Amino acid sequence: MQNSNTSIESFIVLANPSIQSLTPYAPGKPISELEREYGISNAVKLASNENSLGASPKALAAIKQNLDNIAIYPDGNAFELKSKLAKKHNVTESCITIGNGSNEILELITRAYLAPGLNCIFSEHAFAVYPIVTQACGADAKIAKALAADSDQPYGHDLDEFIKLIDDRTRLIMIANPNNPTGTWIDRAKLKSFLKEVPANIVIVIDEAYFEYVKQADYPDTSTWLNEFPNLLVTRTFSKIYGLAALRIGYGLANEAITDMLNRVRQPFNVNGLAQVAACGALEDQEFVDQSVDLNRIGMAHLTDGLIRMGLHPIASVGNFISVKVGDSGTSVFEKLLPKGIIIRPIDNYQMPGFIRVTVGKNEENSRFLQALSDVI
Repeated sequence: MQNSNTSIESFIVLANPSIQSLTPYAPGKPISELEREYGISNAVKLASNENSLGASPKALAAIKQNLDNIAIYPDGNAFELKSKLAKKHNVTESCITIGNGSNEILELITRAYLAPGLNCIFSEHAFAVYPIVTQACGADAKIAKALAADSDQPYGHDLDEFIKLIDDRTRLIMIANPNNPTGTWIDRAKLKSFLKEVPANIVIVIDEAYFEYVKQADYPDTSTWLNEFPNLLVTRTFSKIYGLAALRIGYGLANEAITDMLNRVRQPFNVNGLAQVAACGALEDQEFVDQSVDLNRIGMAHLTDGLIRMGLHPIASVGNFISVKVGDSGTSVFEKLLPKGIIIRPIDNYQMPGFIRVTVGKNEENSRFLQALSDVI
């Protein structure tokens, strides 16, 4: 029999202690919400690092061809997609985990390897999901101090600081390369040297969500290191370069033992059927990938030049976004841009007060943002 005196607050107290104090991830503001609030139209969203070209045409065609299958459960093992990814990365299907975005792979690895009393190491100013999934498991977060603002990779990962934090309770290390929101990156020699130094019983996650955008000659493809480092998990996504963010599909590459653990905690049918066929189509669309990279290169130069002309100092980025300090409060600038129909991302919550992050858009979108930013600062 229910007690009518039970308060809402009591259900908070009944929750796991690590969940009670958890701050959920805050997604970017939707265009529809902004236009409703301010009674405007033609708003521009440059907040969530989406592909401004949209989705791969081959992915869209695959979706249309499979609409009649919506009533049927998807392939819970994602056979066709795994086959294509196995060929792409020269691995077996047993080394691949398909996730509801690469974000789910990050959650699965923490569920499989973290628990109260254990810890995960990641950097200051790293992707906001790392502390969330760590805390949700009741584990401890050990945060490595980032590189200095005047370093070659401002606010980026300092791998020496990671090594200092390793102890006998460390089970996971998470590294974004390139990092979101800073756009900084780690070169091949430094990253491989680091992997060799980390004890073999610690799983190292290399988050490569923006992999396809990076064209620096010494940027590593860590998916080719799986045989050399059995404790390595590499994550990729279809949300960015392939333009499938709404479908939520990504994947992880690791040895068979780690992959088996991920699949033990993975929910059945975690990735829908249309996402799977769209991803298969996207993998066949190199022309779209090349177009996206070219647009990003041109747009990045446009934004960088415009910000510098305003007297600002953006962080050099190899992703499809750029971060820059615009004053004492990034949130304040974000709010001032909203009535002008511009949505960007304030990153005060990344311990970078005064910074905003801006997705590289099309030429007219970048121009609108630069003009609006000039007006408000």
